[in-house]
Formats: sequence, C-alpha cells, structure tokens
Amino acid sequence: MDNRGTLEKLKIQAYTKPDYSGTPIGEFVSFVNPNEITLAYEMEYDSAQGSGTTNSRMNFKKMKPGDLSLTFFIDGTGAGGTVVDVQQKIEQFQTVTGYNGDIHRPNFLKVVWGTLQVKRCILKTASIVYKMFRPDGIPLRAVITATFTDNSDDQSRVAMAQDHSPDLTHVRMVKAGNTLPGMCYEIYGDPGYFMDVAKANRIDDFRRLKTGTTVFFPPLEK
Repeated sequence: MDNRGTLEKLKIQAYTKPDYSGTPIGEFVSFVNPNEITLAYEMEYDSAQGSGTTNSRMNFKKMKPGDLSLTFFIDGTGAGGTVVDVQQKIEQFQTVTGYNGDIHRPNFLKVVWGTLQVKRCILKTASIVYKMFRPDGIPLRAVITATFTDNSDDQSRVAMAQDHSPDLTHVRMVKAGNTLPGMCYEIYGDPGYFMDVAKANRIDDFRRLKTGTTVFFPPLEK
C-alpha cells in the first residue's frame, strides 16, 4: 500500500544527554504543520588586506551554528476538526523545549519532519501570541514562533565535516544514472541497505528512481 499521502506531523523530541543517546524524555507534536521553515547560516571570515590595497582576501575562519525558525499555530476552537486545550499544548511545548532542572539546563532537542535532515539543536528564542479568548479568559488560539540553533556533540561535528558519515541523516537528489544501491554505497559504504532506504522513503520500485526527486538516508542504528 502506498502511504505517500499520509499526513506526517513535525515533532520536537527532548533528550537529557548531549550525544542524544537513549530514548526521548518528551515529545511535542505540532497541531498544524508549519507552512514555512527558515534555515539561516553564517560564515565567519578573516579579511586579509595589505596597506594601500583596494580589496581584501577573505580567509575562511569558521561556520557558525545555524538557526532553524518555525511558527506553530494552535487552534482550540475545533474548527479544524480536533479540539485541543491551547494552554496545555503551549505548556507541553515549554516543558519539552525549556529548562530541565534535572540537568540544570534546557533540554537537547531533535526536530524531525518528513525527509528533512534531523536537526540536533537547542531552543534559542520563543514567543507566544494569543489570538482569541473565551469570555472567561481561556485562550482559544495561539501562535508559537520559535528559533532553534545547531547543537552537536564532538562526534557529530566531525561526522558533519566529513559529510558522508553513516551516523547522520542525509538527503540526496537523484541524478541521471543513480541507483539506490549505488547511493547507499556512497553514504553507508554498503549497498545492502537499499531495501531499508526504499522502505523509509516509501519507494515501491527501487529500480526506477525518478531523476530530480529527493531521497533521504536515515542514520545507521547502532
């Protein structure tokens, strides 16, 4: 059965360990998926310029942690077919993304949705705007705007720099002549994972990859 039309909700999972090991201690599932995701990156350079010259040579210094900005809409009126407690949903978001007294810091987070690369991050900023209230003051609609910033342990940073680590999620666009076993060999070093990748992407016929489509390769389970 082809499930490519199934609605998949964006999730934020909370961890207590900086290497994201173990099972999540909490999870926030979006009420309505965001219709826009903003990814921001910043490169830092040293400008080397000699006296009396007109231009500078930009020497790469480092890549700063990237930001991911999302907006969540929560509707407690039942207009969307589901009635939720707006305040309870907001408190769930704050519990998952906010300060954890057990580790004396905010939780370590993963943002997961569809074929997007799994984002390991922490909450940077969040704002909540209440849009509608009942006569007794209970909120009926709210919008959460949140920005998350990259957060990786040393092992993950090394893997990201290598760009082909099997321990990370990768997204690749299919080019003419690509085969799924061949792409698995490029990323995992083993073509034998092609059936797992086909299943993860709901690909019915792995022998006929459509040029221009994207395929995501999940990290290897350890």
